[in-house]
Amino acid sequence: MLRPIDEWYNQKEEPLKSCLQFLRGHILQQDKAITEAWKYGMPFFCIKGKMFCYLWIHKKFKRPYMGIVEGKKIRDPDLIREKRARMKIFLLDAQKDIPLKKINAILKEIISWYK
Repeated sequence: MLRPIDEWYNQKEEPLKSCLQFLRGHILQQDKAITEAWKYGMPFFCIKGKMFCYLWIHKKFKRPYMGIVEGKKIRDPDLIREKRARMKIFLLDAQKDIPLKKINAILKEIISWYK
């Protein structure tokens, strides 16, 4: 029987499924201290037990995104705040190549805060 987090990924249709699964693996490879957790019915990534980002699908745009828990601390024009006070999101297009340079830069900055 699959864990809820694995079930969440498996229930997605392509190309969302492949995009999200790639991001999952990529985020986990960024640092040995990163773990994944199932919180609030969502896949979260933690460092030292503290949530730092999550993956989700935007309801309006039907696109995957990486949510940054302390996004308000990052000044990047590609991060979207919407109506969130603390978090920002980085929207992706599952039909296009994943912008790894941008994602890596964001992750590097976030990970440095938690270490």
